[in-house]
Amino acid sequence: MISGVGEWLEPDGLGGFASGSVGLVRTRRYHALLLAALRPPVERVVLVNGFEAWVVTAAGRFALSAQRYADETVHPDGLRRLKEFRAAPWPRWTYELEDGTAIEHELTTRHGAGVVCLTWRATAASGPVALELRPLLSGRDHHALHHENGAFRFDADVAGERVSWQSYPALPAVTALSNGDYQHEPCWYRSFLYAEERERGLDHVEDLASPGLFRFEIGAREAVLLLGVRESLERLARRRKAFAVALAVRSDEARRRKAFPSRLRLSADAYLVRRGDGRTLLAGYPWFADWGRDTFIAMRGLCLAAGRVAEARAILLQWSDALSRGMLPNRFPDQGDVPEYNSVDASLWFVVAVHELFLAAPELPASERERLVRTLLAIVLGYAQGTRHGIRGDADGLLLAGEPGQQLTWMDAKVGDHVVTPRIGKPVEVQALWLNALKIASAWEPSWAERYERGLRSFGERFWNEDDACLFDVVDDGCVPGALDRRFRPNQIFAVGGLPFALLEGARARRVVDVVEARLLTPLGLRTLAGYEPEYRGRYEGGVRERDTAYHQGTVWPWLLGPFVEAWLRVRGSGADAKREARERFVSPLLRHVDEAGLGHVSEIADGDAPHTPRGCPFQAWSLGELLRIELSVLA
Repeated sequence: MISGVGEWLEPDGLGGFASGSVGLVRTRRYHALLLAALRPPVERVVLVNGFEAWVVTAAGRFALSAQRYADETVHPDGLRRLKEFRAAPWPRWTYELEDGTAIEHELTTRHGAGVVCLTWRATAASGPVALELRPLLSGRDHHALHHENGAFRFDADVAGERVSWQSYPALPAVTALSNGDYQHEPCWYRSFLYAEERERGLDHVEDLASPGLFRFEIGAREAVLLLGVRESLERLARRRKAFAVALAVRSDEARRRKAFPSRLRLSADAYLVRRGDGRTLLAGYPWFADWGRDTFIAMRGLCLAAGRVAEARAILLQWSDALSRGMLPNRFPDQGDVPEYNSVDASLWFVVAVHELFLAAPELPASERERLVRTLLAIVLGYAQGTRHGIRGDADGLLLAGEPGQQLTWMDAKVGDHVVTPRIGKPVEVQALWLNALKIASAWEPSWAERYERGLRSFGERFWNEDDACLFDVVDDGCVPGALDRRFRPNQIFAVGGLPFALLEGARARRVVDVVEARLLTPLGLRTLAGYEPEYRGRYEGGVRERDTAYHQGTVWPWLLGPFVEAWLRVRGSGADAKREARERFVSPLLRHVDEAGLGHVSEIADGDAPHTPRGCPFQAWSLGELLRIELSVLA
């Protein structure tokens, strides 16, 4: 039996995915074989959650699967036969049975098709081998849980190799295409336990429906089961037999994945998905959709540093259409089309991303360049004149933002009506973004240069904390002139690194970087609050309230390693020796983490206290994006 840790992810390129634990015991409500985005990339529903599997030989019937139930029972005992797991080029499990039979199971999604392909083969056997398989179905929103009820429809539509079920009238039918025999035997499986949901203080017990049993003879041939929304699978299959479709899926996917120059570049592709006729970037799996702030930060590494200029251009053009009162939205809700304009920094990150797109693609068509310039200039003008949530330019050239009850910066945790870190006034990283936006805008509208110079002088005069050799986190705290937030946070690093133009140079810049390293650096990124601060929380655990309270009060964020490494190099001259040291000290631990939680990816957060256990979303776009940006640009 293997003792591997981690979770695997197989995205479909549309916002849906298959995912699970290495041992195939579902620990999250999001673990599923077929999780589809009905309106890509949102309106995600879980259609097929998992399966039960047994192999039958002359020596008996042996389980390959295992489920955890509410009383902590793990049944059946398939985990004891799992000998090896490999994540590349797609998930692959190897089982050894007591009679010497060896089984290899693979799972592959077809990119852009919303179809998952599962196969089983006997790689060693002394006689006939059969596989019995029971799919476990629900038909629910991916954030919800499913329970036994009389409305579930077990009816099966069987036509040759195709079997379809439509669990509820409002959902699309699920089709299975297989080279096995299907026997209709409806039943309920009750009280599955999802341990990760329990740890997060959420509902964690679910019932699933199994409409029937597939049986395959796999001694001399491979067992194939393809799952998809009926229309998607039928488009892919085009009346071909299951085995031929599976062969084509694996061949096409092997060729597509091999074209990526590295494992991390392939992982980056998971976040680039379709939205309508355009493109967008998911903030993370398994529960995030596309968020403005995350998109514009993550795309710098996932797209621009990785040479995927066409995708970056398409994403920025798509988002530019959502401009309103000088702001871009921070989120498109899963349900409905009304975007949420509740971020001060998302629009400023857009300006930075456009600037870097222009550097990467000087040949951009004039019409597209003009469209993006109009958007970034409208953002700067809207912010300077004043827009939602008290965002407005101040006489000192800096930017005021915030109002009670709103969380506008990236430190955006909110518990009920309580904003954990309100940061109303002039947050330090918002000023860094604002001054960078003014500098960028002045290339097209020179009148912004004076405000940039005024703001830069004010920044140096007002944010420097000589007593602690660092920067204040917020000036004019609470919009009270002269009030200061002295808490030691990582946001000050953006004055030195992470943005095109640094606000500090020389001794002050070096002092900021050194004190951030001393107080906040961990192997997985920067803590969000120094350990000596009264509000510090060293572990991100417990129920929703406990976790949200800790989210930005000491919890580590890997994406912050990007601006830190860039700042660390800027104050040391960025020579070959400094880059070598940065790679060894800061990047290597994060690369090791790629095999610890979300396999091939980087987690959203980690505990502030050692051993810095990975937490939150295991597949996070800006975490991976900043690792790629460091690797491909900063350390290049």
